[in-house]
Order: sequence, then C-alpha cells, then structure tokens
Amino acid sequence: MSAMLETPELPAVFDGVKLAAVAAVLYVIVRCLNLKSPTAPPELIYQDSALARFLLKSCPLLTKEYIPPLIWGKSGHIQTALYGKMGRVRSPHPYGLRKYLTMPDGATATFDLFEPQSEHCIGEDVTMVICPGIANHSEKQYIRTFVDYAQKNGYRCAVLNHLGALPNIELTSPRMFTYGCTWEFGAMVNSIKKTYPQTQLVVVGFSLGGNIVCKYLGENQANQERVLCCVSVCQGYSALRAQETFMQWDQCRRFYNFLMADNMKKIILSHR
Repeated sequence: MSAMLETPELPAVFDGVKLAAVAAVLYVIVRCLNLKSPTAPPELIYQDSALARFLLKSCPLLTKEYIPPLIWGKSGHIQTALYGKMGRVRSPHPYGLRKYLTMPDGATATFDLFEPQSEHCIGEDVTMVICPGIANHSEKQYIRTFVDYAQKNGYRCAVLNHLGALPNIELTSPRMFTYGCTWEFGAMVNSIKKTYPQTQLVVVGFSLGGNIVCKYLGENQANQERVLCCVSVCQGYSALRAQETFMQWDQCRRFYNFLMADNMKKIILSHR
C-alpha cells in the first residue's frame, strides 16, 4: 500500500531533476557565451590634438556602439577559436625577403621585409616596422593578414622575428627574446633607416610587441626620429598584474596561461 502511494511522486522528482539539469546547462551557455554583457561604444581616452581630431573624423567606428554577431559574438573564447580556424584556411601568404643582423653579443636577429604592392595614398614612402606578440614571428596568420592589407595600401612592412621563435633559425648566442628587450627591434629599425633614408616610419606592436615598441621609443629621443606615429595593439601594461588575472579560473582564464606557458617551454626546449 505504501509503495502504491509513493509511485506517483517519482515522475515529479524526475521532472525536477531534468528541469535542474536544463537550467544548469542554460546557465553555463549564458555564462560561456557572455550573453548578459551589454553592448556599448568603446571608451576613448586621448589628449585633444589635431591628430586625435583627425583620427576621430577618419575612423567613425571608434565612436559607434559595437554590435557583435548574434549568439557567439560576445564570447571572446569563441571569437578567438573561430579566427584561429578561419585564419589557417584563408590567411594570405605575402612574399618577403628575410634579413639577418648580427648583434654585438653574437646573436642573430632576423626580420622579414615586404615591399608595397601599390602607391601610398599620399604618394610618400612609408614603412611599418612591426613587432609581433609573445613567441611570434612573421609567419603567424594574424601578422600575414596585417602585412597583406598594409602592402595593398602602399606600405612597406618590416616584421621582427622574435629571437628564438622561428623553428628553422638556430640561436647563435645563449639567449632568446625577453619581455622588455628592445635590442633586436632597434637593430631592425636602424637597418630600415639606413637602407631607405627617405622613408617615414609607422611603429606597430601587438601584445608583447606593444610593450617593446613603446619602451624602444621612450628609451632615447633619437629613436623617435622619422617616426610618424606608434600603434600599440592589445598591449599588456603590467606583466605582474596580468599574471594575477591569468591565474584565475573565472572565464577559463587559467587555460590561456597554460597554453602560453606550454608554448614558451616548447621554444626553450627546442634550443636545448
């Protein structure tokens, strides 16, 4: 008799478990896709100047609200994964010449030089000197995409290959690239200035490269000669504070810490 009384309650309990499971899945999806994040125009911090006003007038997207693609567009993880996949399929392959520079300590620095494919819009000789992100070089997809676009708009491009990052270039001194060393980048810039005495420079740095180019320009005022402007993309301003963020499990941040550390280990061990 008691068993008969308990039987009708089982479906209700089971439905409650299913409802809880569905709710948990929905919560994970909303959290992972960052769907609750509101859209807004970017926050701009700048000093009022003729150059700043020109940039704001020339780039109206800087003041417009960013509307990401539906569902997946608010997730930085999915955007990163999709671009990584698409970049391998549709990434351009610009042709350049590899240059070798011998440093005072015996290290061999390399950079790749890409000539413009059209005339610059102002008719002048302008060279982009580019410093990639951590452990990166000119053969990375995002660098190739950027160089291809710059070439088609009349820019010469010189891309630094971080010391030790290229798998087919052996180290000739007992050191590789570090977070703040500007020696190789400075040698590349000096080589460009010597080879093209009439060219003007646009300095570009991605991530770690942003730290290096800003440090290089601030080390000596002479380094700023013939530099039209500097563009720092996704620069991490404090390595120690960034490391605290990368050690967190929230939003799977620690996973990226593991990937970057594993990549660095592979580069170090490849030169062992």
